[in-house]
Parts: sequence; C-alpha cells; structure tokens
Amino acid sequence: MKLTARLYEAARPVWAGYHTHPFVTGLGDGSLPVEKFRFFLLQDYLYLWEYAQVFALGVVKANTPELMRFFADNVTQILDGEMDIHRAYMARLGITEAQVAAARPALPNRSYTSYMLAAAHAGGPLEILAAILACSWSYAEIAGQLLAQNPAAIDHPLYGEWVAGYTSEDYVRTNAALMDRLDALTEGCPPEQAARLEDIFVACSRYEALFWDMAWAGEE
Repeated sequence: MKLTARLYEAARPVWAGYHTHPFVTGLGDGSLPVEKFRFFLLQDYLYLWEYAQVFALGVVKANTPELMRFFADNVTQILDGEMDIHRAYMARLGITEAQVAAARPALPNRSYTSYMLAAAHAGGPLEILAAILACSWSYAEIAGQLLAQNPAAIDHPLYGEWVAGYTSEDYVRTNAALMDRLDALTEGCPPEQAARLEDIFVACSRYEALFWDMAWAGEE
C-alpha cells in the first residue's frame, strides 16, 4: 500500500465530516452567509502565509537540488497563485488592505499553523509533505465532491470561483504532484516512520475540521 492510501484510510472518519459541514455545504448550494465567507477568507489568507513558510522549510531541508526546486515552486504557487485569488476575492467583498493588515489569526488557525511549523522544524521533507497534504488534498476532494453533487455550484456568482479554483487542472495537478512525491520518498520506509507521518497527517486533518468550525462560528 502506498503511504498516501494509508493516510487517506487513517483520516477517512475526519474527512467524512468535511462533506456534511454546514460551511462546506453552504459553499456548494450557495446558502453560505457572505459574512461567514468573508471571515473565512481573511483567516485563510493569514493561514497561507504560514503554510508557505512550511514549504519554505522544505527548501531549507531538501537534500537534493531537484527537491529544493520542488518546494520552491510550491512556495511561488502559494504566494503568486492561491494568495492572488484570495486578494481578488477580498477586493470584491470590500475588504481593504488596512483590514487585512489589522487581521489576526484566530486561535484554531494559530494552533494549526504552529503545529505544522513545529512538525516541519522537528522533521524533514517527509514530515513537511505529510503536514501540508491534509489541506491541499482535502480541498481538492471537497471541491470535487461539491461539483459532482451540484454541477451548477461552479456557476455561483460568489462561491463558484472557489469551487472552480480547487477543481482546476492546475490545482489538481499540483496536489497530485505532492502526493506522488510523498509516495516516492516513502517507498519502503520503516514502519515507525510511516506511523509518525500518519500521526501528523491525521492531526492536520483534525485541525482542518477545526478550521471549518472556526469559520462557521466566526470564532476569534
């Protein structure tokens, strides 16, 4: 069994909850209150800064030039791709640069990124990949299921862009590359190492669930 298959099975009970979460279902059917989405965007924007730093630690800890380039390309994709989408969204919702600068991460957000950064500092490229995959992979799965359940979700005037972004060929390809890289680097890895990576992935999956709860409740 490839490691990503093992990770998926381990996190399946947590991931099942994403698909029935009121925030997620509201994205899919268009019923999500705009203020909740506005809060989510700001928090997710702050999250992405820290997420990019986790990838940047992969650049530092890579043991080959090719792996260093791989992590560096992902840092660029976050800073110049995913964060640009967030900026465009926030502009549409009237969120000013001053509001962005004044925003602070909510406690669940701060706890999540602190955990990822701690795992990255303590470990190496494998731990970094296990930590970031819970976010990258689950967003691809969530958006894909929303689109499968309701093809019209992609046409919603506000939330359709979110669904389109996380089901796009570029995003799906980028996420698949992360999964393939982890599988390649963990082929034949010792059981204790695989168990450690599973622990990180499941913990980050649980933090993802808390992030959806935080966004729904507007928790500071």
